[in-house]
Amino acid sequence: MLAASLSSGMAMAQDISIEEAQKAAAVASAEKDTLPDDAIIVRRIPLESGPELNTDQLVVDTIPSSSEGLKIVLFNDNTWRYIRNRDISAIDETVFTQDWDTVNLRVYKTELKDLPISMVIDLVDSLKSYHYPYKGRITSKYGPRRRRVHQGTDIGLKIGDPIYATFDGRVRITKYYRGGYGNLIVLRHDNGLETYYGHLSEILVKPEQWVTAGQVIGYGGNTGRSTGPHLHFEMRYKGQSFDSERLIDFSTGTLRRETFLLKRTYFSPYSRFTQDFEMEIQSEEEDKKIAAEAAARKYHIVKKGDTLGRIAINNHTTVTKLCQLNGIKKTSVLSIGQRIRVR
Repeated sequence: MLAASLSSGMAMAQDISIEEAQKAAAVASAEKDTLPDDAIIVRRIPLESGPELNTDQLVVDTIPSSSEGLKIVLFNDNTWRYIRNRDISAIDETVFTQDWDTVNLRVYKTELKDLPISMVIDLVDSLKSYHYPYKGRITSKYGPRRRRVHQGTDIGLKIGDPIYATFDGRVRITKYYRGGYGNLIVLRHDNGLETYYGHLSEILVKPEQWVTAGQVIGYGGNTGRSTGPHLHFEMRYKGQSFDSERLIDFSTGTLRRETFLLKRTYFSPYSRFTQDFEMEIQSEEEDKKIAAEAAARKYHIVKKGDTLGRIAINNHTTVTKLCQLNGIKKTSVLSIGQRIRVR
């Protein structure tokens, strides 16, 4: 799988009125009690969108890199990209096996009340693979709309405009929904998020296919229940939708942060990005803390003959700690190439 290497953008500023700030403070205060005292909200390092993946490029050569999980591919136009070895580089191999269904849209059986109060989600890995799905003017925001709940963000476009994969991942659904999404693509990503792309005029990918951030997966349209050409874009976790503007600035195409604390309260249709200004403004110390925690993480790629005990000894930790870090049991069977967090 290919992934672009991008550079971080400059931190974004946001102007708000006194009245808006007061409203935001009230919302922040109401939700503050739902978080642990040491919770870190965001790592505010906006990323510019990566380059579009050119499928017309020809591979000239492939060379190894310093990581077993990556190879460097050289193309005929003097550009290069990383290829990810999916067999040994997946952050969590269960993401693409548990609740995986290429026919039924709603597959998660986890109820909202059973989700953690907060979940730290890494949006990009060391390759910083990200591309906006479509950059343009928002025509309808997430949240209550007339008598229904609008579970996504609508961005106006022209029929035939290219739609891009937002993160690296795998295609789960490509289907036509007459009374709703129209032509729909659902991608599942390494971090467990799913992204929905609705009302497309054409679909270019198939279920089970691996895709790269920046790959054109379809073309904008007006299919299904739509009053005009636009992209209906959703972000979901375990089947629960939240406001995608929390992560993407659709006017500039930038990703607002690298790491995201997804709170259970965000799954309410009344919890929207524009309400949470106060929570978006965090201290420099918090940014330093989350950066240090990310840097301190260490992983081990399972090789033939490895056991949890041997991995624990070699990394000066315990089997119990390994199980806690990876959400596994002491009796879990390890697979060659599996990525185990050891610190």
